[in-house]
Amino acid sequence: MSQPGTVTPEPKNTSLLIRGSIWIAIGALIAAALVCVVWVLIGDQDGLIGRAFLTILLLAGFAGIAILEAGLAPNRPDWLALASMVSWIIALIVGAFKIWLPEDGQFFSGGERFFQLLLVIGILQLALLHVRLFTPAARRYVTVFTRIIYIATIVFLVGLVGMLLFYLTFTHNFVFGDLFGRILVALTILTAVGTTLIPLLNALFAPKKQPTPEHQVAAAPAAWPTYADGRTPLPALPDGNPDWNAYYTGFPSVPQIAAPVGGGYQQAPAYPGQSAAPQYQAQPLPELPVPAAPQEPAAPQTAAFAPQPLTAQYAAPAAPQEPVAAPQPAATADAAPAADPQPAEAPAPEQPGGHGIPPVAPPAPGAYPPAPPLPPQ
Repeated sequence: MSQPGTVTPEPKNTSLLIRGSIWIAIGALIAAALVCVVWVLIGDQDGLIGRAFLTILLLAGFAGIAILEAGLAPNRPDWLALASMVSWIIALIVGAFKIWLPEDGQFFSGGERFFQLLLVIGILQLALLHVRLFTPAARRYVTVFTRIIYIATIVFLVGLVGMLLFYLTFTHNFVFGDLFGRILVALTILTAVGTTLIPLLNALFAPKKQPTPEHQVAAAPAAWPTYADGRTPLPALPDGNPDWNAYYTGFPSVPQIAAPVGGGYQQAPAYPGQSAAPQYQAQPLPELPVPAAPQEPAAPQTAAFAPQPLTAQYAAPAAPQEPVAAPQPAATADAAPAADPQPAEAPAPEQPGGHGIPPVAPPAPGAYPPAPPLPPQ
């Protein structure tokens, strides 16, 4: 059993205003066609065929514009799509009146009516453009005062456009007095004032926009962070980021990161705090002979040479030979090269010993055994 294929739903514009404007256009097209049919049936026979042909052209043009507006509606605000469709509906109605109104017997009346129809379409589109530009400007700085100015300006604009359309539609059918012209001029002035007030208020009180540079320069890459000295770079973590903890503690967070540093800092992993000053390692070295002093009184040798006060010559060298005992090399074996002066003191007691053979116990009638030989130097 085959599974039904997946059908991707097409995006639909669910705006009620846009859908309503399309239905209004369809209704206006049908109504205009019916009115033209009625005029054909009950109207005069003079120019009937020409008017019918112009009516067909008018309806076809309106249908094409309605299709275009329906295609552009999803990319426009709802109010703009509705206003644009209403403007074309008004142009359709005015065009139907221009076609089927009876002629007044003047020459070139057809060309005059066509020019007036073009003026009507131009006025409607200019009014729509005015609203499109005026609305974003009014929304930039919104207060009660600016809102009142915006509403009043739109009302004056609608009144001005309505009076102009009525005059262009029924130019020769009504007599327009002086009062009509005065009201028309007054509405024009009020509309112009309201249109200029909003930009002025925006320029004075609206927040300024930050100007964007025309030629944006690419930012230079940030330098690798260093220690407080500004020269030594911080160690890197395994993920490639700087080790910021090392900046505050002085110790790298990951020991193996600091190991590959130059040869002059090979001792830094063991003693990171002393890597900058190697002389700190030699500071405890002079203190090493101090604990070695208690080790000087070696019991075996002092006991061996203590009973040998035979002559003053052997008693004197016995004391300097005590530091040459075996415990001293063992104590200084772990010391740094700073302990070199200590072996230099060893030849000093050897010089008096070089004048004669090391002291040997004189023969005695078995009082005590002979002294053991000295350890090799």
